[in-house]
Amino acid sequence: MERITEPELMDDEAQARAYAEADFEEPNARFAALCGEFLGALPAGAAVLDLGCGPGDIALRLARAAPGIEVHGLDGSEAMLAFGHAALAAEPALAARVRFITGRVPGAQLPRATYEAVVSNSLLHHLHEPAVLWQAIHAHAAPGAHVLVMDLMRPASPEAAQALVDQYAAGEPEVLRRDFFNSLLAAFEPGEVRAQLGRAGLGHFTVAEASDRHLLVRGRA
Repeated sequence: MERITEPELMDDEAQARAYAEADFEEPNARFAALCGEFLGALPAGAAVLDLGCGPGDIALRLARAAPGIEVHGLDGSEAMLAFGHAALAAEPALAARVRFITGRVPGAQLPRATYEAVVSNSLLHHLHEPAVLWQAIHAHAAPGAHVLVMDLMRPASPEAAQALVDQYAAGEPEVLRRDFFNSLLAAFEPGEVRAQLGRAGLGHFTVAEASDRHLLVRGRA
């Protein structure tokens, strides 16, 4: 099945609310646990950059898990980040270590030039030009930085995509079911991601299937 792109930003308030209120506990917890494999090795004062942080759930999970680090979440959708700011306001103990920044790569104005870790969950499939993500990692990952990217994986057919929607989003609002279906069609296959990494000079990164609908990229800058 050929890739079908979708809008890069979720800037509709109803769409952002549906996403922020959806049940992503299983994949988000899995991603945070994978990040936890290197979070403990980061020195005090280190910073993690979360590219495409959406409503901020991953960023807040990482800050809770590693009290000595800062987490900066970047997203192009102000509607999404409104939920991140609200969630952060409900956890004042994290206020000094978590920042949400509105912006898009390339060109976003970030608090730091480079980061000891760069992570991204479910941004890649939104990008019409996937090289943008790998260029951002090149630009903002410090030498030796840990990099972890998880994203949807394109199924073999629209029918297979619909089956995944029915399996994992049966009880979600229709707007979220529609977005999930469209995102699956816009996602990449593992081989396509390996080719992107090779062109970006990141061919030493590994690409693996993380679930029946997710792929995982990891490596060191």
